[in-house]
Amino acid sequence: MTVKAELMTLVDKMNADPIFIKDEKNRIYQVNLDESGPVQIVVADSQVRVVEGSSREAEVILNLSDENFSKLLNDDLNTTMAFMKGQLKIEGKIGLALKLQEIVNKYQ
Repeated sequence: MTVKAELMTLVDKMNADPIFIKDEKNRIYQVNLDESGPVQIVVADSQVRVVEGSSREAEVILNLSDENFSKLLNDDLNTTMAFMKGQLKIEGKIGLALKLQEIVNKYQ
């Protein structure tokens, strides 16, 4: 399964049961994948959608490999170590990156 397919599976779970995102503000997260390119995760009105590319301004941008993003989606990435090793780079609001990780973990 590709990392984008894994992301879509997670998004389907989130939209089917939006309990952990219902109180979230409207936000745009961007993930720049080394192999697959940029995708944006748009959280709005208690729903999530994925947009290919980087057409909107994101509040936080994560830069990492497809493999490490897959690990993040599966709660198998030590984000602190990845950040310290340069395998995960964050631009923008770091607190929102942590919030995204928290939301992803709740849907595991």
